[in-house]
Amino acid sequence: MTVKVYYTTVTASRTVKSQQAEVIRVLESKSIRYELIDISVGGELRDEMRSKAGDPTAAPPQFFNEDQYCGNYEMFSEAVEADTVEQFLKLA
Repeated sequence: MTVKVYYTTVTASRTVKSQQAEVIRVLESKSIRYELIDISVGGELRDEMRSKAGDPTAAPPQFFNEDQYCGNYEMFSEAVEADTVEQFLKLA
């Protein structure tokens, strides 16, 4: 099972950049294998992310285990605080 993180390399938002950096830091610190999917390379990837998340306004980062939606950054952050990241990502 592969954790997929939809993110963007093109954003003027410091918040999004900060969130994405935090996500990568947490995943690497926990040795969780992940795949980054850059939605800035094409609108179809952004649309795919939003469709899979079931939210037409979803913004990166968004988390999936294969094609199963796990949640958004706020949910990820709550899982980090509760030390339940593996459960959040449907790895446990």
